[in-house]
Amino acid sequence: MRSDDALSSRSAPVNDPALERYVDPISQRYASRSMQELFSPLARARVWRDLWIALAEAEHELGLPVTAEQIEELRANRDQIDLSRVAVFEKELRHDVMAHIHAYGEVAPSARGIIHLGATSCYVTDNADLIVMRRGLEMISDRLLRTIHAFSKFARTHASVPTLGLTHLQPAQLTTVGKRAALWLQDLVDVWQELVDIRTRLPFRGVKGTTGTQASFLHLFNDDETKVAALEALVAQKVGFDRVFPLTGQTYPRVWDQRVVGRLGELGTVVHKIATDLRLLQSFGEVEEPYEKSQVGSSAMPYKRNPMRSERLCSLARHLMAIVPGLATLAATQWMERTLDDSAHRRVAIPQAFLTADAILITLENVASGLHVVPRVVERRIAEQLPFMAAEEILMGGVSDGGDRQELHERIRQLSWRAKQQLVEEGGANPLRGFLEEDEVLGPIVKRLPPWDPARFVGLAPQQTLKYLDTVVAALPLSGEEPPAELEV
Repeated sequence: MRSDDALSSRSAPVNDPALERYVDPISQRYASRSMQELFSPLARARVWRDLWIALAEAEHELGLPVTAEQIEELRANRDQIDLSRVAVFEKELRHDVMAHIHAYGEVAPSARGIIHLGATSCYVTDNADLIVMRRGLEMISDRLLRTIHAFSKFARTHASVPTLGLTHLQPAQLTTVGKRAALWLQDLVDVWQELVDIRTRLPFRGVKGTTGTQASFLHLFNDDETKVAALEALVAQKVGFDRVFPLTGQTYPRVWDQRVVGRLGELGTVVHKIATDLRLLQSFGEVEEPYEKSQVGSSAMPYKRNPMRSERLCSLARHLMAIVPGLATLAATQWMERTLDDSAHRRVAIPQAFLTADAILITLENVASGLHVVPRVVERRIAEQLPFMAAEEILMGGVSDGGDRQELHERIRQLSWRAKQQLVEEGGANPLRGFLEEDEVLGPIVKRLPPWDPARFVGLAPQQTLKYLDTVVAALPLSGEEPPAELEV
């Protein structure tokens, strides 16, 4: 048998037909099932039906010709959703909302005539988007809380562990591992508060009609303005909102999309900074992100332990940040009461923002929960640089003895540069203390100073860290709890 015949006779691999089409990698590889379900077509259809039920109930309660039997049929068939049937209707009607109305009417025939009574398409599309975004914000806030508490444990454990502080990515003064983590925490807590705030303030579009004038509902209620107002308040209450936009065109103001996703974009900014720090620290060898036993760092270099999670965080965060300017442009270019050029953009951008934020926090919580400090590397890097940093107390000691600050500074500078040159050319331990002790002016000052214990040079870093953890982070709710009203940061 020829080799090509042998190959052709083998069983072809069985692939899922769905894999022959593009699959969004955020959903496929990174985001949680719960967030994917929230933005799924089926979940969206359920929310639309909830809105139609709420509208029918409110209209019935306010005296419009909507019967209790019709409402019961809508409720009973709320979950009888056949998206393939909806697709058939949409292909014919070229209108997604009308396609869903027709499909709902088929399974609830007695209520067919009152579904969507007085409403425009944005009654379901916009209100549903607000409902879904509010739920998404709750899920993101909850996951962020878990990440905050994971970082909090790390910061507390290492609150007093000295480490080399860097400015301009150059050795500066010492800080502590926990203080650096507390700086990350502070940014995350600020983002969490912004997310809670925007979720609390997010209004309902309401029952506004075609151009926001409520003309159709005014007609249904025979020009009774009080009943139109009551209808809107009742529908909002039924779907869980206590705030309603006072004014809208056909859509709610699209600047709110920028606002909501902008908060998620801030999360991306903060996480990118944290992940970048972690990547740098891992390159120094001071810190390592979690690493699985069988994980492969490189296909060519078996010894490598790449910071793949932190790199993924930077990549996803960059994607998230890039979504925000597009929604700003969208909001800025809406014409009059609305144009439809927002539709396709929003269908892509808003779910992507939430799925990406969700994916980021899944990874960040994993990193925070398994972050590992390498003490020997941290100590070695401190030992190499500490004599340079400790020179400041020699300068202060000399001035206290009546010395000239500028002359003392120049002596220390020359000896420091000599020590650095020796480190570069010969390696070994930092020789600066020996050079200082041999100096006729500086030697007496150095000899009366205590040993250069790194803990003496971290300032208030341990106290600052523990105070922040005890007064701010400890006041945060555990995941799933509502934030206390009195919390201030």
